[in-house]
Amino acid sequence: MSFARKPPAPPALPGERLFLALLKAADALGQQAEQLIKSASLTGTQYNVLRILRGAQPGGLACRAIGDRMISHDPDMTRLLDRMEKRGLIRRERQKDDRRVVKTHITSKGLEVLKPLDQPMRELHKRQFRHMPATRLKNLAELLEEIRGRKPQ
Repeated sequence: MSFARKPPAPPALPGERLFLALLKAADALGQQAEQLIKSASLTGTQYNVLRILRGAQPGGLACRAIGDRMISHDPDMTRLLDRMEKRGLIRRERQKDDRRVVKTHITSKGLEVLKPLDQPMRELHKRQFRHMPATRLKNLAELLEEIRGRKPQ
């Protein structure tokens, strides 16, 4: 019985290498943040929703607008918001001027859950990127925004 050797894989193209490097970096950084978020009994997605809604105060946001601002797409935003509402983290309110629109707001309990994570998350990000000078971080952020098709701010 002879085993044929597999031909060597062609060298990865720069775009392929970059794609894999981005995924691996995002996974490593995200796992560290998830551990911190888990300490508040939240998922990363729930944390993201709370941060979005905190920034949208006092007007709140419609479900679609929350989905548009999410870091990762969630195919079932309505169920996610249902679970968060049951926990008292958010509240939803049908608009009086347009009954088709339901605005979602962060509650005081949602703010209480989010606030203790602010400083530890800042410290985590400092640790994650402490080996890189500020100018390189700025350049990297601009390049990543360019990849996403957005202009840097």
